[in-house]
Amino acid sequence: MATNITYHASALARQERSTLRNQRGLTIWLTGLSASGKSTIAVELERQLLHDRGVHAYRLDGDNIRFGLNKDLGFSEKDRNENIRRIAEVAKLFADSASIAITSFISPYRMDRDTARALHEVATPGEESGLPFVEVHVDVPVEVAEKRDPKGLYKKAREGVIKEFTGISAPYEEPLKPEVRIVNDDQKPVQEAVREIIAYLDEQGYLPKKE
Repeated sequence: MATNITYHASALARQERSTLRNQRGLTIWLTGLSASGKSTIAVELERQLLHDRGVHAYRLDGDNIRFGLNKDLGFSEKDRNENIRRIAEVAKLFADSASIAITSFISPYRMDRDTARALHEVATPGEESGLPFVEVHVDVPVEVAEKRDPKGLYKKAREGVIKEFTGISAPYEEPLKPEVRIVNDDQKPVQEAVREIIAYLDEQGYLPKKE
């Protein structure tokens, strides 16, 4: 780790930035098995926050990130840990800018998700508090996810073509106390799933009041 570095604070305090943008920064962390519906929910959540609520949100998708920022990482436990660490750091930067970061990653290990939460709870230098972290568990049994299997990944994992596949040859540790749990084993309409998330954000006062 480099030691000859210095943190350079912004000329704008977070509260000032939030006031100017009329929104709070936070991270919404969607976790769940492959084919649980995370990405579909994240896409619609981003759309509704932008179009219906007028707040700036940006979606960080697991596959998309591996095309660029994390293209050097594989799927070993060590690489999965680093994948989530990097995403947590990027999400915090978005949240600190008074944007809503929406992450959509399997993030199978409870410790990694707890680390992402703890990172947000630590105040940025010059700030008095951390940033909100909303964990959303898109809850689908592996048997149901495997039946959906739109990418054919579970089949390849069963055949041994894909190694270290979550739910088959690698573990998925469910969240113990997520802020929101979306039970999606019956393929709940995506709009309904998004309504549950937005309802929680409204209850917590994270979004501007709807006009």
